[in-house]
Amino acid sequence: MPPSSPSAPANRQDWQTLKSLLPYLWAYKWRVILALSLLVLAKFANVGVPLVLKDIVDALDASQHPLAVPLALVLAYGGLRLASAILGEARDAVFAKVTQGAIRRVALQVFEHLHRLSLRFHLERQTGGVNRDIDRGTKGIAFLLNFTLFNILPTLVEIVLVALVLLQKYDWYYAAITFGTIAVYIAFTLGVTEWRMGWRKAMNELDSSANSKAVDSLLNYETVKYFNNERWEARRYDDSLAQWEAVAIKSQVSLNFLNAGQAAIIAVGVTALVWLAAADVVAGKMSLGDLVLVNAFLLQLYGPLNFLGFVYREIKHALADMEKMFALMGRNTEITDAPDARALATQAAEVRFDNVVFGYDAERQILFGVDFTIPAGHTLAVVGASGAGKSTLSRLLYRFYDVSDGGILINGQDIRGLQQHTLREHIGIVPQDTVLFNDTIYYNIAYGRPEATREDIIEAARSAHIHDFIAALPQGYDTVVGERGLKLSGGEKQRVAIARTILKNPPILIFDEATSALDSKTEKAIQAELKAIAANRTTLIIAHRLSTVVDADEILVMEGGRVVERGTHRALLDANGVYARMWALQASEEAG
Repeated sequence: MPPSSPSAPANRQDWQTLKSLLPYLWAYKWRVILALSLLVLAKFANVGVPLVLKDIVDALDASQHPLAVPLALVLAYGGLRLASAILGEARDAVFAKVTQGAIRRVALQVFEHLHRLSLRFHLERQTGGVNRDIDRGTKGIAFLLNFTLFNILPTLVEIVLVALVLLQKYDWYYAAITFGTIAVYIAFTLGVTEWRMGWRKAMNELDSSANSKAVDSLLNYETVKYFNNERWEARRYDDSLAQWEAVAIKSQVSLNFLNAGQAAIIAVGVTALVWLAAADVVAGKMSLGDLVLVNAFLLQLYGPLNFLGFVYREIKHALADMEKMFALMGRNTEITDAPDARALATQAAEVRFDNVVFGYDAERQILFGVDFTIPAGHTLAVVGASGAGKSTLSRLLYRFYDVSDGGILINGQDIRGLQQHTLREHIGIVPQDTVLFNDTIYYNIAYGRPEATREDIIEAARSAHIHDFIAALPQGYDTVVGERGLKLSGGEKQRVAIARTILKNPPILIFDEATSALDSKTEKAIQAELKAIAANRTTLIIAHRLSTVVDADEILVMEGGRVVERGTHRALLDANGVYARMWALQASEEAG
């Protein structure tokens, strides 16, 4: 016996996976019914071919003294073969829309669901592994649909038709041997394939792991180069590949064992039937046509049956692949709209954090009773050391997470009672770490409002003081920025982000260290522009550099997730507390 495999996960939800697929097929129910009808007709024609061939052989038997070629039988034989082929092709053509349509609908729904999942999921996921799971899952759908309906089902139909013919025309033991062989074959195939699935599952996991390491390393190409760690990355990748190789070899050996066993079972069954048929011909119980008929049935039946072993194995593999993809669909979205969620529609937004308590998990509390209000059209700044909880405020306002206690209100409405998409339509952010799409500068600015005109986009770029830079590029606004915008400097990416937010034109603005990547001259120019666009908008500024917040209507100082001071710039300096010490420290650093 081959070596034992790791045990497959208990009670893998194969039937649940199939059930998840049914709604996508039901959308094309009439095409499915038509394809199945063509399938049955094709199998009737296929089973009719050996019957006509038997009559042709008997008609040409020298002992019967044939007087002419049986033209009608020959034409019938050719017609049945042609009908079987044409009906099969028509079936595939009809079903193509079902397969491709189902793949498209599933892929789209998985994509949309991934965007609905919480930020927590996306911070924990590995992009390469998720992409591979989706790719394998959609390919698994194509395989499952095509081979289940067009191999397993046709073979079962043909088995039933052949059984009826054998039982009607010949002794019972022909049918007994035929279907006894099939039963042993299927039992052997099912048993060994289930045993092999552990290896396939392990291969998938290791393949996703290796792919994730490769994608992660390539996305961080510059960091790899900075630390001269190409060999380290290659070793990490090769370690994953080595584990995959070991499991892949065991999977291949077990496949060879399965194929050899299947071939042996079919060989025994075929030999027994041909020997019986030959003996009956010698004994005069059967004609030569009967021998040809039995042999033709065997070739027609065991040929697909041999392929059926491969199909069953691959269907199990496809189900394993689809299981991971549908598992993504089953992930809890965590942040959902309430059934009675209302749309937010306002141009004057008051934002209130009402004694907000929050932690990313039960063991890591970030905010402790944070309480403040930003009146409509006013600017509030939050300052403090790294880790004080400043950027968490923007994530909570966007409702990437729900607060643990307290509430966040806009115009007196708790944001948990608002539709998420309308909430986010009202907020624009310029983040500290700007990530751009691997597309043109035009596309990245237009992302703030995709339906905007070219004039609007250029005006937004002017407001962000980046138009002249773009116009000087050889490709202008059609310049591709590269993966995550790596072809642009930090300051250029930041100005693209500012232009994008200006274009969105929301009533609530968040500047999260918005000018941290800019030089002093550019920062002053953009600070004036940010002040202009923040006018009459509710603005939250999250900053480390205190010089950027001196004009705020109110400044909060945070330490350890708590607000420890609040007031205007002048009032906080006069209080000679934490803010005053931070101001003095930064002033001395700039002077030095």
